[in-house]
Amino acid sequence: MTASTVGLEKKGPSGEQATLGRYVTNYVAKVRGGDMGALPAILGLITLTIIFSVARPVFFSAANFANLLSQGAAVTVIAMGLVFVLLLGEIDLSAGYASGVCAAVLATLLTTHGFPWYVAILGAVVTGVAIGVVIGLLVAKIGIPSFVVTLAAFLAFQGAVLLLIKGGTIISVDDPTIKKINFDGRFTPLQGWILYGVTIAALAALQLWKRTSRSRRGLAVEPVSVVALRVGSIAALMGVGVYVLNLERGRNILFSQKGVPMVVLLIGILLVIWTFVLGRTGYGRHLYAVGGNKEAARRAGINVDAIRISVFVICSGMAAVGGIITASRQASVDPNTGGSTVLLYAVGAAVIGGTSLFGGKGRVLDAVLGGAVVAVIENGMGLMQYSAGQKFIVTGVVLLAAAGIDALSRRRAAAAGLR
Repeated sequence: MTASTVGLEKKGPSGEQATLGRYVTNYVAKVRGGDMGALPAILGLITLTIIFSVARPVFFSAANFANLLSQGAAVTVIAMGLVFVLLLGEIDLSAGYASGVCAAVLATLLTTHGFPWYVAILGAVVTGVAIGVVIGLLVAKIGIPSFVVTLAAFLAFQGAVLLLIKGGTIISVDDPTIKKINFDGRFTPLQGWILYGVTIAALAALQLWKRTSRSRRGLAVEPVSVVALRVGSIAALMGVGVYVLNLERGRNILFSQKGVPMVVLLIGILLVIWTFVLGRTGYGRHLYAVGGNKEAARRAGINVDAIRISVFVICSGMAAVGGIITASRQASVDPNTGGSTVLLYAVGAAVIGGTSLFGGKGRVLDAVLGGAVVAVIENGMGLMQYSAGQKFIVTGVVLLAAAGIDALSRRRAAAAGLR
C-alpha cells in the first residue's frame, strides 16, 4: 500500500467497492505511518476556537469574526507564496519587508504621482515579481544560499521602505477601490449567499468529476459517503460563516456593516488558482519532484534552475499582494509595514498548516489553515488581554510543535517505507 492510494476504494474481483469503515481504517493507518497532512492544524484550530469562545464569548461575535478574517488575510496570502519556496527546502526571509516595499510603491504611485488604482496595483505586483527574479537568480545561478540572499534583502528592504516614504512619514491610502479590498469592502447578504451557493456547487461538481474520472480509468477512488461527508462539512462550516458575517455588526444604524468581507473572495480565488497549479499542472509536478530530490529531477530532464527561480518570483509576487492587502486594511503605509511579526507569522502559518521545512511536502491550503491558527491565537489572546510577550511565546511554542510533528512524521514515514 502506497501513500497515494491509502484510504481509497479499490474495486475487487466482484466489482464491489470498499466501505466507509475500510476507508477510515486505511486513513488511520496512513496517519500512524507518518502522513498526518493538515490534521494537526485542523485539530489545533478547533481546540483554540472552542477555548477562546468559552473564555470570551465575544470571540465568535459577528464583529470579531469579520475582524479575524481581515486581520489574518495579509499573513495568509504571504504564507501562500512561502509554501512554494518551502516545497524546495528553501527559505525567503525577505517576504515580509518585500510586502512593505510593494505597499510603499502602491502608496507612492497613488498619492505622490497621482496614478489610478489599477496602475498602482500593477506597479506593486511588478515590483514584487522583479524582487523575486533577482533573488531567484542569485540563488539558482550564482549559488548563494537562499538564507543569506533573503537575509540581505530583509535588511535592504527596510531601508528601501524608508526611502520610498521619505523617512518616518506615513502615507495615507484613500483610494476607495483599494480600501474596499480589506477595509470597508463587503458583499451584500444576498451576494454572500449567492457566492456561497456557487462555491458549494462548484466544489461538489469538482469532487464528483474527480471521482468519476478516476473510476473510469480504473484507479482507486474514495467512497461516495466520504465525498458527501467532505462536501457537507464544508457546506455547513461555510454556511455558518456566511450567516454570522451577514449579521449587523455596526454600532451606527446609519452605516451598515453586515456582509462577507471582499478579501475573503480574493483569498479564495488565490487558493483555487495555486491549488490548481500545484496539483493539476506539469509545473506543479516538477516542483514537487525538485523538492523531493533535486538531482533525480535534474537527471529526469527538469530545468531545476528555472523551477528554483520561479518559486521566489511567486513568493515575492504573493508578498506584493499581501502588501496591497495590508495597505488597504491600514488605509496607510508606514515604515513598519511588512515588518514586526509579519514574516515570522507567515512562515509559521505555512509550517503550522502542514508544509514541511524539509521540502517536497505541502499545499497552498496549508497556508490558509495555518494562517487561521495564527490569527486565532493573536486575536483570541488579545481578547483575553494577554501581553505581547505571552502571545509571542505561545505562537513560538505552536510553531515549534508543528515543526516537531513534521520531523517525527517524516521519521515515522521513512521507517514505514512510505517515502
